Amino acid sequence: MSKNYSLPDYGEYHFSAKEGFLSVLESALLILAIGYFFYRSLIACALLFPLFLFLMKEKKRELSKKRRQELNAQFKDLVLSLSANMKAGYSIENALREAYRDMEPLYGTDSPIVLEIRHMIRGMDNNVVLERLLYDLGLRSHLPDIMQFADVFLIAKKSGGNLTEILEKTAGVIEQKIETDKEIQLMISAKKMEQKIMNLVPFLIIFYIGTTSKGFFDVLYHNLVGIVVMTVCLGFYGAAWRLSRKIVEIEV
Repeated sequence: MSKNYSLPDYGEYHFSAKEGFLSVLESALLILAIGYFFYRSLIACALLFPLFLFLMKEKKRELSKKRRQELNAQFKDLVLSLSANMKAGYSIENALREAYRDMEPLYGTDSPIVLEIRHMIRGMDNNVVLERLLYDLGLRSHLPDIMQFADVFLIAKKSGGNLTEILEKTAGVIEQKIETDKEIQLMISAKKMEQKIMNLVPFLIIFYIGTTSKGFFDVLYHNLVGIVVMTVCLGFYGAAWRLSRKIVEIEV
């Protein structure tokens, strides 16, 4: 367990090389599509650079949320492992060391929860109390379940509460939330697909009419009135896209 790594703040996200390339490519293609279909101008693409930055920010937010969901699910399994190990007679500190052996083959060496357990074990080896390490994880995770668990764990350690029972209840609550979220995502998966299709409809309509009736949209390009009209349309499109994203993003 001597591998060096930096612990992340799960409220922030930094692209890997592959993720950065794909995000830049995806955002750039969308900007080019908007520049062509709405303005037929490369200059417009350059002026839409703030939109490019917004799209990159949204991609980071999406990936950050996905990573937090992954951490939350893995933390639930950690709590279950801790509970089982404590029932077997281990202290909470030794139960964590045993949990590391369970989590590493299950999720992999570089998974978020394995990195966090490794950090906790290293901290305990340096005389840092487990309560402080869990509280630090709670702050960095930006996940209410982990933060609440850290608070309850701290109180239980000080007051001599039943840690095994607390671990079991915590795992149950997190598991219930995860299952509820899965059910919701399954129910709205068709709506998400509809949303993605509807996002493409304006581009497809412009492409179809522009192809079948050449010159039909010429009056809307390269003149002030046309630019204003298309900008207003783009604004409505952006508002509709934003609203549709909020509708299908349901937090549990």
